[in-house]
Amino acid sequence: MSSRTPQYAAARLTQALAEDPRTAELGVRVQLRGDHVYLVGEVASEERRQHLTEVVRELEPELTVHNEVGVVECREPSTAEELD
Repeated sequence: MSSRTPQYAAARLTQALAEDPRTAELGVRVQLRGDHVYLVGEVASEERRQHLTEVVRELEPELTVHNEVGVVECREPSTAEELD
């Protein structure tokens, strides 16, 4: 791992996931355990989920990535909301 401490590496990866235009994710948690990195959270598409793994592998190619991020389907409402 190129970073000195797991906390520093996790913070660096979290920042990269927030700043990379492919991901732009603020809600994904990064956890490091030895030479394994776990991504946890939810995103809006499978493509975005795959990009998370790509970004981490580009920055820390020696780590094994476990992408446990779920995909939440976001759809427009099918009916109008009634306000009283």
